[in-house]
Amino acid sequence: MDFNLDETQQEIKGLVADVLGREATRERLEAFEKSATRPAGERGEPSSRSGPPYDEATWKALAQAGLLGLVLPEDVGGAGLGPVELALLLREIGLHVAPVPAHASLALAAVPIARHGTAEQRALLAPLAEGATILTGAYREPGPAGEITATARRDGDGYVLNGVKTFVPYAREASLILVPARVEGAGVGVFLIEPAAAAITGQPSATSEPLSRVALDGVRAGSDALLGGAADGAAWDTLRRSAVAGAVAISSGVIEGALELTKEYTRTREQFDRALAQFQAVTMQISDVYIAKRALDVAVWAGVWRLAQGADDAEEVLTVAAYNACDPVIKALYTCQHLHGGIGLDVTYPLHRYFAWGRHCAHLLGGADDRLDALGALIASGGAG
Repeated sequence: MDFNLDETQQEIKGLVADVLGREATRERLEAFEKSATRPAGERGEPSSRSGPPYDEATWKALAQAGLLGLVLPEDVGGAGLGPVELALLLREIGLHVAPVPAHASLALAAVPIARHGTAEQRALLAPLAEGATILTGAYREPGPAGEITATARRDGDGYVLNGVKTFVPYAREASLILVPARVEGAGVGVFLIEPAAAAITGQPSATSEPLSRVALDGVRAGSDALLGGAADGAAWDTLRRSAVAGAVAISSGVIEGALELTKEYTRTREQFDRALAQFQAVTMQISDVYIAKRALDVAVWAGVWRLAQGADDAEEVLTVAAYNACDPVIKALYTCQHLHGGIGLDVTYPLHRYFAWGRHCAHLLGGADDRLDALGALIASGGAG
């Protein structure tokens, strides 16, 4: 593969960096965090925050720049681009730790709908290009990441859904939730469900991004709610792979942002009349962080490129990236905190955002042990997804 970006991709990267450089400033992030209130967690009460749980101005700015339409179909006003371009967007969002629902709306929802949806279902994406709606997908269930135990029973000309989904981002705020479920007599289908039809309770989150438990207790869905009208597992495969690709792309940006902060701090902070960066032990630890970052970068770009090419080993490479995001990168973030000393834990200093976002991505991916189990299963099956 060629790791170099083509002209269009370079322009996308530059545009995203420019928009987020203006919008996701340190002052704006601090103001957003001060106005945010944590959801009540296990009590399941909604957040008491008066506005949306994301930076609405940044979300609108991304839409106005045409960036929310990157992976949307051309017939709904999008650019019709693929996984590499989406990774460029999400990586910059991670680098700037911009609190916007891009992973939920694009990776968890827009990509599967664009690829598998009917014309009527794809039309639901049009408001997303303008930043006028939020979508999300239910990637996780209790137990190992990627397993589906939720069921869909045929009932007349529709379906009845039962099961539980966990850690669904923006479940309350979304206009639709993509819900994978096993259809009797068929395979896994993905259903477009309105949030009001399910029981939604809040779950703890490391960041300001709301996460929820979504309980499906006899939820009825019409035949037009089944994505693409087929329960052959294809839409679920796309959702699962896109969810992982998006999360590891964000994590890649997060660790780069943390590394840059740490490099600047150790370059300017002095002890014993010497900059911290001049001490060999500090240099070695910075090197370890850089190695963790580069290892994740290679796996991310290799994975999304293979995903774009439809390669058989795309999921295997993305799972390697996910393990790196869940283990070496988390350890590298601890190193960044350690090298900062006490200020690394201070919420008035920006490093805490990168640490929280890194943990958040690792949590959504299922954790290091889960990813190793998944990688072993893929290797044993010859890489089949």
